[in-house]
Amino acid sequence: MTTIQETTLTVAQYAVRRLAALGITHAFGVPGDYAFPFNDALESCEGLRWVGCANELNAAYAADGYARVKGASILCTTYGVGELSALNGVMGSKAENVPVFHLAGQASTRLQRAHRITHHTLGDGVFGNFASISQQAAYVSTNLTPDNVIAEMERVIAQTLMRCQPAYITVAQDVAMMPVAGIPLTARRLEEISRGYSDSNELRAAVFAVTERLAAARAPVAFVSHWVSRQRLQPVAAEFLAKARLGYVTTTMDKATLEETNPLFIGMYAGSQSVPSVKAAVDDADCVITLGGVFWSDFNTGLWTQNINEQTLIELHGDHVRIGQNSFGPVALEDMLRALTATTPVFAGVTTEARTMPPLTGNADDPVSSANFYPRLQRFLRERDIVISETGSCILPMAAMPLPTGSEFFNQTLWGSIGWATPAVLGAALADPTRRVILVTGDGAHQLTANELGTMARNNIKPIIFVLNNNEYAIEEVLNQTVGHVYDELTRWQYHLLPTALGCTNWFTAQVQTVAELDAALQRAASGESAAYIEIVLGAADLPNQLPQTVIESLYQVTPPNS
Repeated sequence: MTTIQETTLTVAQYAVRRLAALGITHAFGVPGDYAFPFNDALESCEGLRWVGCANELNAAYAADGYARVKGASILCTTYGVGELSALNGVMGSKAENVPVFHLAGQASTRLQRAHRITHHTLGDGVFGNFASISQQAAYVSTNLTPDNVIAEMERVIAQTLMRCQPAYITVAQDVAMMPVAGIPLTARRLEEISRGYSDSNELRAAVFAVTERLAAARAPVAFVSHWVSRQRLQPVAAEFLAKARLGYVTTTMDKATLEETNPLFIGMYAGSQSVPSVKAAVDDADCVITLGGVFWSDFNTGLWTQNINEQTLIELHGDHVRIGQNSFGPVALEDMLRALTATTPVFAGVTTEARTMPPLTGNADDPVSSANFYPRLQRFLRERDIVISETGSCILPMAAMPLPTGSEFFNQTLWGSIGWATPAVLGAALADPTRRVILVTGDGAHQLTANELGTMARNNIKPIIFVLNNNEYAIEEVLNQTVGHVYDELTRWQYHLLPTALGCTNWFTAQVQTVAELDAALQRAASGESAAYIEIVLGAADLPNQLPQTVIESLYQVTPPNS
């Protein structure tokens, strides 16, 4: 535990130091005048480093990537223009259960009481008209004052970590510089803070009901959700599955939450689009238990084609348990998993298909393509890599790719905001500098946030970035079923020249057009001597297969039934 010893701290200083005491080492943002007290407090906080980003949206994406690896993060913006620019990124963190503490400065109370017309406002003398918007992007919010900051920070931290969603923390500029009233508490780190409360009677009843269901099962299967990693429960979940000898699957959103090299891992589940052995394991199960709850969403479960009988479904959510029409709560996921480990029946285990590498294709002089890139990428991966995939056509082959031991995989399956992945690499790399961070992104998404490469250079990280260049929004062409739309065309960038222009000195950069050039670039990137930025020139013809009309209609449902 860490004690915040000074009693003469300002409100802004106390809030920042309390967050830093959690173990957060970096804060992402863009400075702004109303947020200067927060900016100064972040800059002067021992053990915390300010990471100034190219814009607030990128900062929110970077904070999201950092929190997925570290457990929580700090984002700082100014009033109005700053916080609103960040909101798409913050909303993505809310949708995908990522704890981000969003600090936003306000105009002084003197200006607010006088209804002065100031910059960053609508010119109406009203200062509270953006708060409700930012609050909707968060699970919990607070307006700090000298007399509430100590208690409020503990409440906000507890709620944010329990729900794994953002917090919105704001303070007026003059109030932020006032001394804290009261005695600071002994601060707890992330791993010391409870992620939920369980009522003893509800917990006991839930454990009995789940154990009874499991005992009656002959062919059960588990889904392991991203919620397990957000609450840092991977060891607890793995212990339960190992004790029960219970096979598990993951969806794209939950990929690599637990080891994909574990003999109990059956494979990736995507409804009717799953490989036959994985589909059969889920479809034929007489008991399906979800550890953390699964998003049964369009892109996550094969356009809602999951074939799961709700009568067989047991859902262990973050704070409650649901079995059919019955629910139990409050029941914390960690408490449920620990209790079930002691009571679970033991099953026969699973027989999984041997995982083999896809064959390498292409001769040295052949053009580079998706067909010869992804098998080489799979061989390029190492244990403990952090692999990040952008939303777009690359997500399908990336999700299907088995990962080495200790690897993590992140994407935005639910929120799907293109451009997220490039700044997320910045955050992930700073969260754990001992690991390689590998990004695969399309050129369309990369153009939205490529300016964050300069921030990567300034912070001395060494990502390995693959930019798939086909000069168009490829995924939109696929989803629209036709090609050649003017609105899917991109400006033709010389991507491999970007790092140098953005200050990335000593980076290895390459433009790859043949298989031989790809092999050479991968070998050089694997050396680890520097960051690597590799432009893969695929061409507009290298698209995933066009989707059948029935799939498009199922996804969008824009025509009347039986039309």
